[in-house]
Amino acid sequence: MAIPREVERPQPKLVPWTRKLEDVPWWGLIVLLAFLLIVYLIYTSATYQDAFRFLVVGVKLTILVTLISFSIAIVLGLTAGLGRVSKNIIFYTGASVYVEVVRGIPLLVQIIYFAYVVAPLLVQVTNSLGAFMLQYTAIQPLMGLAHTFANLHIQDVDVTARAIAGLAFGYGAYEAEVFRAGIQSIERGQMEAARSLGMGYFQAMRYIILPQAIRRVLPPLGNDFIAMLKDSSLISVLAVRELTHLGKLNRARTFRTFETWNTVAFLYLILTLSLSLLVKFMERRMAFEE
Repeated sequence: MAIPREVERPQPKLVPWTRKLEDVPWWGLIVLLAFLLIVYLIYTSATYQDAFRFLVVGVKLTILVTLISFSIAIVLGLTAGLGRVSKNIIFYTGASVYVEVVRGIPLLVQIIYFAYVVAPLLVQVTNSLGAFMLQYTAIQPLMGLAHTFANLHIQDVDVTARAIAGLAFGYGAYEAEVFRAGIQSIERGQMEAARSLGMGYFQAMRYIILPQAIRRVLPPLGNDFIAMLKDSSLISVLAVRELTHLGKLNRARTFRTFETWNTVAFLYLILTLSLSLLVKFMERRMAFEE
């Protein structure tokens, strides 16, 4: 005897089209409305216009600091990442100490440390080197360089350069782990196959492993670039005239806290959302090509 199957009946709804509302990206609409509101205020309010003209100058320096710092961090991260997967005990230990120590110290502390500890120490070393060259070097072309080294002062070292060094050194440790994970994600058989063909370790790493690993780590590197753009606001503690520091100056000169920080947040949001769209496009492009 066949058992009758229960027929599923559609559940009646008071408003049938409400299901479509679940597919609407409400967060995007809210962000868009806030964006349009700030744009409207900038065009119609003299206070917002003054804040925008004063702050937009800092956007250029923010982008420049981020680009230079991230480029240096990529080099440091790749070097340390190779050290983290190396079988050379000295290379591995040095890279591990760098990664573990730097990741355990707040980035703000590292920026201040580089500005007020490392930079003066390097100046003292440079002065000692210049004095040594003046005493023991008789080559005329080197005398000018020796005088420059001997007379270098900490005031001659631009504070922006110190901020870039601290930011890059801190992020280099995080990029090292990104590269390490990318390298270790490549099958071990590819390294063994390359070595069996007569390639050395560095040849195999350069021509076989790294091209594939870099392709895989591009999306997380893009996300870290966005994070560094936001963390570049930390260098305002050194009075670098980037976007956040200009926001402090504008609030101090106009006493317009609401308008100032709304504009600062608006400018940061434009930068980060633009980069986020670029990273998502890159991820889709890479997934399509694979």
